[in-house]
Amino acid sequence: MKLEGIHHITAITGDAPGNVDFYTRVLGLRLVKKTVNQDDPSVYHLFYADEQGDPGSDITFFEYPGARRGRHGAGMIHTVVWRVASAEALDFWEERLAREGVAADRADQALRFEDPEGIGHELRVADVPDEPLVAEHPEIPAALALQGFEGVVAYSRDPERSRSLLEGALEFEQRGERRWEARGDRRGGWIEYEEPPAESGIQGAGTVHHVAWASSKEEHERWRERAIAGGAQPTPVVERFYFKSIYFREPSGVLFEIATIGPGFTADEPLEQLGEPLSLPPAVEHLRERIEPVLTPLPNPRADWAVR
Repeated sequence: MKLEGIHHITAITGDAPGNVDFYTRVLGLRLVKKTVNQDDPSVYHLFYADEQGDPGSDITFFEYPGARRGRHGAGMIHTVVWRVASAEALDFWEERLAREGVAADRADQALRFEDPEGIGHELRVADVPDEPLVAEHPEIPAALALQGFEGVVAYSRDPERSRSLLEGALEFEQRGERRWEARGDRRGGWIEYEEPPAESGIQGAGTVHHVAWASSKEEHERWRERAIAGGAQPTPVVERFYFKSIYFREPSGVLFEIATIGPGFTADEPLEQLGEPLSLPPAVEHLRERIEPVLTPLPNPRADWAVR
C-alpha cells in the first residue's frame, strides 16, 4: 500500500471574491467546484485545480467572510510547494507576479511569494515522472503553467516525533533530514518540517487547515486501520460525496486527511461546467433555499474568456 502523494490542501479565506481572483486569474487555476463546507453549510468550500479537477492539483478554501488573519505556528503548514517545468517557467512567473504587485523572492530554482492573505507559496522546478496537472488560461502557456503539488512545508518543534507514524504506518520514505515523501504508482508528494517561530499559531484567514493524502477507494479503510495501529486517532470514514475521508493529527500537530481518488467533481455536473453553478451534495441539497442567500456572490471567473 502506498499513498498517491497529496490529494488536496485546504485553507481558510476571509474574502472569497479576492480569493477567486488570485487563484484563477493570477495563478491560472480552474475553479472546479463551488460548494459549501459540509460541516458548516453556511460557508463556501471553493476548489481550484487543473482542467480536469484532478487530485494532486487541488487547493481548496473555506470562506468565513471578514475572518481575522491567522498566524502560522507549530503544527501548521505555512507553505504550499508547486511544480513547474523549467527555469523559463520561473522567469514567466517572476514577471507575472511583479506585474500584479506580488512580491517574490527567487533562489535555488524556486520562486517564493504569498497570496493576499499570507499563505506561502513556492514554485519549484521538479524532475519527476508524474503527469503534469495543468489548467487552461488565456494568458498562461501550458508549458509554463503550474503542474500540481510538489509538497508542503510545516512548522514542528520535534519532527522526530512524527517519524514512526509517517514511516511505519503511512509508508512515507525519508528524503532528507526533515522531509518525508508519500509516493505511489502514479504520483508523489512530501511534507517537510521547519523550526517554528516563538509565537503560537492562530487559525484564521490566510492559514492552511489541513493536507489530504490520496488513497485508492479500495485501500481507504485499510489506511484507517494502519493509522490506528500507528497510534493516531482517525475519525470514522466521512462521506464527502466527491470523495471519502478520514482525519487525524500526526504527532507534530499537522491535521492530516486521507481522501479517496474519486468519484470526483463530475459526480454532479459535467466537466465543461465545473465550478460554475453552486453544487450541493445530496446531504445538504434540501438546505439550498437557506444557503444561497447567505453566501458571498461570486462571478464565473471564465465568463469573459473569448475562447475556452
